[in-house]
Amino acid sequence: MSANSSRAGQLLLQASACISWKQDVEGAVYHLANCLLLLGFMGGSGVYGCFYFFGFLSAGYLCCVLWGWFSACGLDIVLWSFLLAVVCLLQLAHLVYRLREDTLAEEFDLLYKTLCLPLQVPLQTYKEIVHCCEKQVLTLATEQTYAVEGETPINRLSLLLSGRVRVSQDGQFLHYIFPYQFMDSPEWESLQPSEEGVFQVTLTAETSCSYISWPRKSLHLLLTKERYISCLFSALLGYDISEKLYTLNDKLFAKFGLRFDIRLPSLYHVLGPTAADAGPESEKGDEEACEPAASPPQATPTSLQQTPPCSPPPAATNFPAPPSRARLSRPDSGILASRIPLQSYSPVISRGQAPLAPTHTPEL
Repeated sequence: MSANSSRAGQLLLQASACISWKQDVEGAVYHLANCLLLLGFMGGSGVYGCFYFFGFLSAGYLCCVLWGWFSACGLDIVLWSFLLAVVCLLQLAHLVYRLREDTLAEEFDLLYKTLCLPLQVPLQTYKEIVHCCEKQVLTLATEQTYAVEGETPINRLSLLLSGRVRVSQDGQFLHYIFPYQFMDSPEWESLQPSEEGVFQVTLTAETSCSYISWPRKSLHLLLTKERYISCLFSALLGYDISEKLYTLNDKLFAKFGLRFDIRLPSLYHVLGPTAADAGPESEKGDEEACEPAASPPQATPTSLQQTPPCSPPPAATNFPAPPSRARLSRPDSGILASRIPLQSYSPVISRGQAPLAPTHTPEL
């Protein structure tokens, strides 16, 4: 080990060394070149960092070319510095070409900043989503129909960029669709990729609208291939559908002056048939409830046979026990709309069972 170290020391001592250091400095161009190279190597990452990096390197190597030509008078210094400067300039030209090629239209750029940038979606991923819709912006004139109830097939997914769209069913207004909301998110989520269906609502443009549209098959293929994009669309569609549901809830609040929760099954009793329609059935239920008390059995004593006939109870607290399958129905929408106190209406016994979903939506 000591022999090897001694040999290395001898080689270093026998190597040619500077006999005398040069007294004068190289000049201002040489020092400027090194300063530019130092600043260039301090650049960061990203597109703008690359511009900074290659820009300073190009300027530094050009200064090295001038120094080698006028001061050092070395052909090798000039050639190497010139080659490095050309490489840096070519890299800058490539960056400019890439930025010019990847420039998005104004509508898509605003959509990215509004919808995707807050979610930190990478720009390259967003470009794949835009490429799926073929970078086309479609338009709707005022009162032009986007979809007709029971006729238009569900073969695309559209996102409104500007304007306002009215959603109605059977001629009854449901809610509005505003910019940066999906126009047919419930229809998209209601079908599997292999299923087909038609719209259950009518969508009409109230103002001049612009939107983008993804074909159903192309978008399903993209979601199957890219898991991140699939999770992104799942989150956006879920949020959009929940906003539409709460819009319907606010519609009920504006109608009655009370706020109801659309998630509760008991909301059907507010939206169900009116009291006039349920009157005969309620009276029939009262008669059936009173029949056992009106016809006493034969084995009872004579004193109990003089029991007076059944009469309607004066208060809700003295109601007889309802039949096994009967349930109490809440006041209907007409009662709430008339703003009459609910305490003035006695409960009505109903034999039927309410369905899970309301069959009638009150108008604003």
